[in-house]
Amino acid sequence: MSQLKEIKNRIVAVKNTQKITRAMKMVATAKLRRAQDKIVSARPYANKIDELLKQLSSAADTGSDPLMEQRPVKINLVVVVTGDRGLCGSFNTNVIKFATQKINEFGEDTKIIAVGKKSVDYFKKSGHHVIDNYPNVFSNLRIEIAKNAVAQIKKGFLDGSFDSVYLIYSEFISMIKQIPRIEKFLPIVDEPDAEKKSSKQTGDYIFEPDAASILSDLVPRQMLVKFWKALLESNAAEQAARMTAMDNATRNASDLIKYLDLQYNRARQEAITKEILEIVGGAEALKEG
Repeated sequence: MSQLKEIKNRIVAVKNTQKITRAMKMVATAKLRRAQDKIVSARPYANKIDELLKQLSSAADTGSDPLMEQRPVKINLVVVVTGDRGLCGSFNTNVIKFATQKINEFGEDTKIIAVGKKSVDYFKKSGHHVIDNYPNVFSNLRIEIAKNAVAQIKKGFLDGSFDSVYLIYSEFISMIKQIPRIEKFLPIVDEPDAEKKSSKQTGDYIFEPDAASILSDLVPRQMLVKFWKALLESNAAEQAARMTAMDNATRNASDLIKYLDLQYNRARQEAITKEILEIVGGAEALKEG
């Protein structure tokens, strides 16, 4: 009887867990729809501002903008974006593993800005040089977070605290596919001349007030859009990973419940058979007595 009670308690526990995973999947699905709408809306704008920047840089003297200045790289800054919570499969682990590999390639002088609680927790304990962190940003994702981070990065780059900046985040590809990605953030790299010539449209343009002034105004906007897009990509990827993980957990719970039900019925049948044999054995003993 103790075995039956133990199996029954396990069935109840698994069913309760299944209710939780099913609810978490529904929440993740709802959040994913909103996150997916945001990133789908942001991508065309980000692509267009990149295209406009490339066209302007071909008409302006890019050396006049300090954010496009190419200089010898002594110190890199890496911005690592992860989620705030777990229960999303290997989402956070994949980003951190990918980031750690790149940081090791850049060298021990690499500085880090950690975005997302999982990134903050890991890099604080790992002994890396973390200059700032932004935990718990995805519970209430606002563009002000991107503005603050971009302002800090811009100031550090202009001060010479680091010579190159990279963003590492998880790109949302589809519901079942999210891949870690590294993207150059600063200095803003212009296209090679061959690509520039092929992409440059024919015709004369008049820039007001002038191409360099427009470029100096457009570069900070492009930085903000690129950073904000990385946060949106990571948010959508995290929700997709969590939805998939909770769906798998729910189905695994169903399989486990079926297995435990079978074990319970077998144990119950064995207990009943044992009781019958004991009754029959007792009756035979009474007859012989």
